[in-house]
Amino acid sequence: MHAISGFGAGPDRLGKKTMSNTLSRIATQAAYGASQLPRMAWYMGHGIAMRRLSRLMLGQGYQSTRARAHTDKPTPDRRRQLADMARLLQADLANVEAGIYPFPIDRDGSPFDLLNRSRLFFTDLPEVHRRRENGVTSDVLTNDLRARRPRYYLQNFHFQSGGWMTDESALRYDTQVEVFFSGTANAMRRQALPALHEAFAGRDVGRLRLLDVGCGTGRFLGFVKQAWPRLRVIGLDMSDAYIREARAHLRRQPRSSLVVAGAEAIPVPDESLDAVTSIFMFHELPPKIRRGAFAEFGRVLKPGGRLVIVDSLQIGDNPAYEGSLELFPQNFHEPYFSTYIAEDFRQMARDHGLAHQRDVMAFVSKVMVFDKPS
Repeated sequence: MHAISGFGAGPDRLGKKTMSNTLSRIATQAAYGASQLPRMAWYMGHGIAMRRLSRLMLGQGYQSTRARAHTDKPTPDRRRQLADMARLLQADLANVEAGIYPFPIDRDGSPFDLLNRSRLFFTDLPEVHRRRENGVTSDVLTNDLRARRPRYYLQNFHFQSGGWMTDESALRYDTQVEVFFSGTANAMRRQALPALHEAFAGRDVGRLRLLDVGCGTGRFLGFVKQAWPRLRVIGLDMSDAYIREARAHLRRQPRSSLVVAGAEAIPVPDESLDAVTSIFMFHELPPKIRRGAFAEFGRVLKPGGRLVIVDSLQIGDNPAYEGSLELFPQNFHEPYFSTYIAEDFRQMARDHGLAHQRDVMAFVSKVMVFDKPS
């Protein structure tokens, strides 16, 4: 009787556990929707307002010397874009539910911070519009900066004021990127984490080191530290202003350091890193510098180390977006984008001792994973 009673208690306990897991999953899904959908609505609203202001400025007699953007290739309609954004968020949530990384904390700041960044974004739009319509792309090419930074870097990427060189640029950058991606930029950044989770599995993370190249304002490193608080991370960027913003963003994260340097000259010893990442940077590098960066990645990674790059789709990745890839550099100052979308990263990796593992598409981005053979 005791054995039979004990056997009978099993399904009851199993049923309670199943119910608890179901309720926990529903709560996670609800919390995820409550955090991500308002973000998307906020930045989509900015995008709508930006386009209306642009039309208004054109209607008020702003002079333009540029040709209208044009493509004969297919572009996705709004329904397709929304469906692809939904798939991205589903993948993001699935990673959380699978325990690959924790529930994301976007750390967008207080309501005051959000409003201040929104103000900076909108007040810069007239200057962005002026540069776009008149082809002004080198406001930051001063003699002082020319002596301290390479020529390819001293441009008004995206036509924004200050290029990458001012504190105001660093403060408005995250808003600009989220507006462009309709509030999904952070979700795309997080798609690099599964490849790191795979590489770190079964290892003492406290003994590992990760370098994020082109760390910008530190958003991706923030997600890395949420997932692996004990991991030692280094952020590298050529902008003093963006490094200052990253330092503020990561101020509560121990074992984090930041350095001003370029991808083509990484100031760390040979074979000293377990992982290298680079998020939304490679499309803004000239072909020669891309190869210099890969040479550095091959040098600094330990045997068995992992490289993860997140950047734009390329030609052939998703036919529905081929026209969007052609339109992007026509509407935003991206002088190296046309070579990026045709770049053979698999061959580039082989040339520098790295082996391509896989590509994963995530909305308009792709995650490229490489390993250094042991």
